[in-house]
Amino acid sequence: MINNKILGLIGLAARARKVCFGADSVEERTNKKKVKLLIVAEDASERTKDKFRKIAEKENVPIIIKGEIEILSKAIGKSNKAIIGIEDVNLSNEIQRINNGGEVIG
Repeated sequence: MINNKILGLIGLAARARKVCFGADSVEERTNKKKVKLLIVAEDASERTKDKFRKIAEKENVPIIIKGEIEILSKAIGKSNKAIIGIEDVNLSNEIQRINNGGEVIG
């Protein structure tokens, strides 16, 4: 289950035009060093997850495998998107911090 705060930050990045989505687009932008964080849905195919793990490792980009395709797609206002690339460094840092359990209560 993905945190609602993370979904909100993904939506904010989408409204700020700081996301790319879809396998080809994310792969291209990652290779151009534009993507700061990869988010892959848990229910994406194993082949897709392995492919993006390798890309993330090669380009030294953090990757989060969490959530479902439907929920991640809804957060960016699209449908059927299993891979999202966050291009803003501050939003990607905040998403990682929340994902790692570092959110402040209150």
